[in-house]
Amino acid sequence: MSGHSKWATTKHKKAVIDARRGKMFAKLIKNIEVAARTGGGDPEGNPTLYDAIQKAKKSSVPNDNIERAVKRGAGIDAGGADYQSITYEGYGPNGVALLIECLTDNRNRAATEVRTAMNRNGGTMADPGSVSYLFSRKGVVIVPKNGLTEDDILAAVLDAGAEEVNDLGESFEIISEPGDLVAVRTALQENGIEYDSADPTFLPSVSVQLDAEAAKKVFRLIEALEDSDEVQNVWANFDVSDEVMAEVAG
Repeated sequence: MSGHSKWATTKHKKAVIDARRGKMFAKLIKNIEVAARTGGGDPEGNPTLYDAIQKAKKSSVPNDNIERAVKRGAGIDAGGADYQSITYEGYGPNGVALLIECLTDNRNRAATEVRTAMNRNGGTMADPGSVSYLFSRKGVVIVPKNGLTEDDILAAVLDAGAEEVNDLGESFEIISEPGDLVAVRTALQENGIEYDSADPTFLPSVSVQLDAEAAKKVFRLIEALEDSDEVQNVWANFDVSDEVMAEVAG
């Protein structure tokens, strides 16, 4: 779990400045549009929309793009698509379990793109339910250290429903039940603590330890999946050591 979180955090930082920025922006905008359609266009009354907007802002998505997405989703402006959420299950190299979440207005296109990415990169599709039981739905907040200690974080969020705090090196990972995610995020804000992201996610109950060679194959598959405009999130049950992360990054 920690290895996957470190990899995801590192990947996110790189994505903000690399050539895939446009693709990342599109996915963040899609999240905003769906959140506004589902819960209304007022971020104060729609915590999912609030978090989607904050995540987009932290990734430098222009405010005009954010505002237009909110209006499309809320039905104020025309042009919004009817996105559906679909989750596919599968296995990657070394038996790594994968949950692949899509937001799409074309189920056939999403299925084709996921299947193609899997087949070309050593993955196999799995039947519904054959992988999902290995994961639990949780709320995860990532907080940059900025001189903070684990005790500082615990003092702020323990009464808000936080279950555990993990040290990821340059940041802390706070885990809670999905229903406590907003309370944890709010507790951080009330204590003047900045956070990088606050998202519902899937965390594995069992992890597969990977060496450098296997990690490269799994990362390649996940990146191929995330390259699809249809795919919003990929969760996997791998773990990698700091040494392997350093070797792969090098």
